[in-house]
Amino acid sequence: MYKVVRNFKDKDGRFYREGDVFPAPDARKQTATRLKVLSSTNNSYGQIFIKKNEVPKEK
Repeated sequence: MYKVVRNFKDKDGRFYREGDVFPAPDARKQTATRLKVLSSTNNSYGQIFIKKNEVPKEK
């Protein structure tokens, strides 16, 4: 699961705001390539839009 760190509109026209969960529960599944593009500066905007939520491992 990812967290939105910068507002954006996805290819399906859905708006994501900072703090939202990405992808939305009712959105289609995202490809690894799409997740990589949105979580790096390797996109046409040069901005990071999502960050992976780190879930602490239970001992």
